[in-house]
Amino acid sequence: MLSETQIEQYFEDGYVIPDYRIPEETIIAIQDRHNELLVSHPEFRDYCPAILQYDEGFADFCRNKEILDMVEQLIGPDIALWNSSFFAKPAGNGKATPWHQDGEYWPIRPLATCTVWVAVDDATRENGCLRIIKGSHKEKRLFEHKTNPSTDLTLNQELLTTEFDESKAVDLVLERGQISLHDVFLAHGSEPNTSSKSRRGMTMRFMPMTSIFDHQLAREQYKNMHVPDHSERKIFHMRGIDRSGKNNLAFG
Repeated sequence: MLSETQIEQYFEDGYVIPDYRIPEETIIAIQDRHNELLVSHPEFRDYCPAILQYDEGFADFCRNKEILDMVEQLIGPDIALWNSSFFAKPAGNGKATPWHQDGEYWPIRPLATCTVWVAVDDATRENGCLRIIKGSHKEKRLFEHKTNPSTDLTLNQELLTTEFDESKAVDLVLERGQISLHDVFLAHGSEPNTSSKSRRGMTMRFMPMTSIFDHQLAREQYKNMHVPDHSERKIFHMRGIDRSGKNNLAFG
């Protein structure tokens, strides 16, 4: 469980690194499952935006009771897993992720998600760990983004440089098995990996079921913004009840 101090940090800074580590055998299982996915889908070498669409077995890793307990402390007891993605920065030429806010891409209204970021490898400054702007979530609004179609980036929506001060960036250095949790409005990004060590990370995207996953909005975002198509996304019930009464949940 998160301490009171850690909960306060999450709401003050927009992120927290808990005193928790995923067991090594689980990390190995995630790693092996990802390797299997790449055999049939080599196009996901750097980034898979929706890993559950190709292997729902990854949802089992997201049913971790300790992780769900921490998420519940932050977004409440009614929780759905709406997505999981994989950022796999291979050694030597792993792609950068532009500065962005997660919510720019997501068809959730009201916009709310706690992302759990799992370090499958050590995430260091040298191999392109996450970088965040503390407190950038506080206004609870989306800043202005532009489309950047560069093939050297994992994502195509990039914050305008006038919207944040990169000199205030903080590196989220994590050891293999550690996790971080961050808010949907937090500004963050990462540098390319030019080191000799890979930097793999799996995300778990949890939304409170007071919000609605809007499949029609997802279609519009895909058409207008050329972001990943979330319109057919399966929403997995994790715990609690659907307070909105409008989410099409998958159980089990």
